[in-house]
Amino acid sequence: MEDTTEKVLEHIRKLLRDYKIPDLEGDLAGFAVLRQIHEELKTIREVLLSFSAGDFSPAITIRGIIPGCLKALQAHLRHLIWQVQMVEKGDFTQEIRFMGEFSTAFNNMVRQLNHSLNALRQKEEALMALNDELRSEVAHRNSAVEALQKSEARFKFLASHDPLTGILNRRSFIDRADMELKEATMFSVPCCLALMDIDYFKQFNDTYGHLAGDETLRHVVRVISSGLRKNDFLGRYGGEEFIIFFSRIDKEMGIAVVERLRKILSETPVAMENGPVSVYASFGIVESFMEEFPEKGDYVERLIYDADTALYAAKRAGRNRVILYDPQQAKDFAGQIPVIRDVDEP
Repeated sequence: MEDTTEKVLEHIRKLLRDYKIPDLEGDLAGFAVLRQIHEELKTIREVLLSFSAGDFSPAITIRGIIPGCLKALQAHLRHLIWQVQMVEKGDFTQEIRFMGEFSTAFNNMVRQLNHSLNALRQKEEALMALNDELRSEVAHRNSAVEALQKSEARFKFLASHDPLTGILNRRSFIDRADMELKEATMFSVPCCLALMDIDYFKQFNDTYGHLAGDETLRHVVRVISSGLRKNDFLGRYGGEEFIIFFSRIDKEMGIAVVERLRKILSETPVAMENGPVSVYASFGIVESFMEEFPEKGDYVERLIYDADTALYAAKRAGRNRVILYDPQQAKDFAGQIPVIRDVDEP
């Protein structure tokens, strides 16, 4: 009997301690209670092995205190897994109250995560607000820079252009003509310069008023500009006088071009309240062709003086005509015509 008892206890010991489940053989198989213990311990072993491998799905069908504890542990672990999954999805309200110190550690971890997430959200909101402020500031500065650039461009334009007609003013015209003549001299090609004066403009102003006179000046600029070539340019010399630079053109072609401009202008009346009014102009033209450009910076002014001499001759000859400058004519009028003058209409 003692020998059988020892065999039973040894078999139960092996069920509890050995990795391999011992077989229930021989006379031990005849004990019904031992067979029941064997099956229950076998089932408990299989459940515990699954738990140790992270599988909490096995069904526990046996009864008793140990299986009951295993069922409770299984339920807790499954619920814990679900709660961890909820935390993973961003639910930091989960708390555990059934696992002692682990519950405390888990709950503290979740609270810390929730606190860190809230802090990150606050920082994100602050960064977004700062980003919006920076965007607004950049937009404001870009707008200010753009306005400043436009203002600077506007001031540069006003400094170099006539405010009434929008063409080059006298100083800017002379500077550009000076550069054009230097380049033309390098290639030994002629250029022409023409001075133009609207005929009887004072009488025109007295008849139609100064506002109509201003519109007439703009009209003349539009008509003359439409007849210029790409590299030619127009400037306002003063009052009703305009100055034109013809790039790389000799005097024969220059006379033809200016005569064409004079004819176009005379055939294009300006619109007035009481109907169209014809506008006429006199032109003096001079050719520039030099092997070497003079060192002094007054060469353009000297050409303007010569063109003005020819313009004066055109007015004396009856106006509404084109006169080419020649040296003999300059001798005839020497000392009578200043370099810069306002022509008074008779």
